[in-house]
Amino acid sequence: MSFRDALLLPMSPLMRRPPLLTLLLLAAFAAAPAKAAATPAFRPGEVVVKRQGRAAAVEPVSAGETVPDAIARLRAEPGVESAAPNPIARMTQAAPWPNDPGPANQPGGWKLTQWNFDGPYSVNAAAAWGNVAKVGRTGGRGTVVAVLDTGVAYRTAGRFKRSPDFSASDFVRGYDFVGRDIHPDDENGHGTHVASTIGEGVNNGVGLTGLAYGARIMPIRVLDSIGEGDVPVIARGVRYAARHGADVINLSLEFSPEVTARDIPELLDAIRFARSRGTVVVGASGNEGHATVAYPARAGDVLAVGATTERGCLSDYSNEGSGLDIVAPGGGRDAAPVAGEVGCDPALPGRPIVQLTYTSGLGVFGYPDSYEGTSMAAPHVAAAAALVIASGVVGSNPTASAVEQRLKSTARDLGAPGYDTRYGWGLLDAGKATLR
Repeated sequence: MSFRDALLLPMSPLMRRPPLLTLLLLAAFAAAPAKAAATPAFRPGEVVVKRQGRAAAVEPVSAGETVPDAIARLRAEPGVESAAPNPIARMTQAAPWPNDPGPANQPGGWKLTQWNFDGPYSVNAAAAWGNVAKVGRTGGRGTVVAVLDTGVAYRTAGRFKRSPDFSASDFVRGYDFVGRDIHPDDENGHGTHVASTIGEGVNNGVGLTGLAYGARIMPIRVLDSIGEGDVPVIARGVRYAARHGADVINLSLEFSPEVTARDIPELLDAIRFARSRGTVVVGASGNEGHATVAYPARAGDVLAVGATTERGCLSDYSNEGSGLDIVAPGGGRDAAPVAGEVGCDPALPGRPIVQLTYTSGLGVFGYPDSYEGTSMAAPHVAAAAALVIASGVVGSNPTASAVEQRLKSTARDLGAPGYDTRYGWGLLDAGKATLR
């Protein structure tokens, strides 16, 4: 694949992201690798065990024992509530395509680059901003969006630098569940890219715009420097976000296609907990081009997001299938068209999603042209959810279901009339979603 939502999940290779890390890094800024070998879906020799009265934890299998044997043994032990393989979640990003230098730093120039915000198949950002302004709000101000990812460039300390298009006030306290400390610094760039799509600053003379600018970002690191993470870690991140007031949680990560609900009980419990607290949970459908949505987006309590191109077509890597709720710009080439689709051509290049993030190393910022994927599509929906909440269009304290229904019912129908498993309810329209 290419830089494609490598973050999201184990795409096939790793993804093609800027050369910052290994996972994403592998397929970096340079030419994409010919064809990477499939990455493993589960950690070898490890089992996730939930014992009564204790949090789920990763345990190694005994010497000479296979993972299935260990699971069978543990499930038979008194006090063990669940035992499952330890699946690997990966960020969902796509491959760099095409390889141009990025936007010039010019006032008002965001429209030239952010086709995903302003254009024929954009999310109608300007209309959404206007609708929110009519009720006296500024973008997503008053809401909190948790970004569970590789961390975010949220502060300047030592080798880390805050992204120049954010200020300290744009963040609320988060946590690093990988390093187990209070500093969820981004060691990859994927999480910063995702956070930038959601809440990057405006009218500050720097770079591009965030769809829900004014919303505060809660950075939660659940993926390591190469974009991989374990179920217990991600589950703790989800619970932390819900307990600490996140209105929306963005999960630009996915598990391999063979991972089922039975393999991730702790994470599904955490997502249900978040929903019970009124938190909207948004997930990327995955980047393998499969006819099945990947977990965790496939869970019923997650708003599953597929990716589209600048021509309003399904992106060639985007997973589809039952459970897909909505699509949003992810960039890249068009998927092969099906009956009734007009204007889609896989032979034509498609622009990526551009945001300010790392280019060649920690603290070195720029506008890589290598980010495409359902990882890039999901934060559009998370940001739109924040705008719906800020607008008050579904009430002053809406339920997660009300926000999700608003986004789906106002989406722009694509593909077959009505709901379909290729585009869900259609292309996200933040303008209509916030219109009273």
